[in-house]
Amino acid sequence: MNLQDTDFELFGVPATFAQDRVALDARWKELQREVHPDRFASQGTAAQRVAMQWSVRINEAYQRLKDPVRRASYLCELKGAPIEAENNTAMPGEFLMQQMEWRESLDDASAIAAVDALQAEVDAARARALSSLDWLIDEKGDFPAASQQVRALMFIERFAQDVEAKADALGQ
Repeated sequence: MNLQDTDFELFGVPATFAQDRVALDARWKELQREVHPDRFASQGTAAQRVAMQWSVRINEAYQRLKDPVRRASYLCELKGAPIEAENNTAMPGEFLMQQMEWRESLDDASAIAAVDALQAEVDAARARALSSLDWLIDEKGDFPAASQQVRALMFIERFAQDVEAKADALGQ
């Protein structure tokens, strides 16, 4: 184990989009037990400091691996297709139209039923986008296309938060 290992190497899992969440959780607990600073108490502060670095590194990797959007972003970056969401906002015209329609629907929603319907639509779009990432990354190995899909999914995630905020504002 090396601090410079990829998250996948660190956790001993294949570098794929599809991951077994239960196995990730179990491996995270196992790794945390191995490097817990209390285990190094008798070896002095330097050893405890190194153990703390390992603990932080393991937690960072775990957070990235368990989140499908972050995991896909990481895989794209590892494979030379960084997301660059701040610099690259290019999206297919169909997706841009969908964004505008959703925004208008959210702005116009004045009843919780309308917000719930929009939430269902966004949830379905999220599920399709995640399925698409699985196919693009694990089946096709098309990381540039996956990178574009990750940017779309990032929008969907942000919009889902806006829908949730609107639902809260309407009293649900």
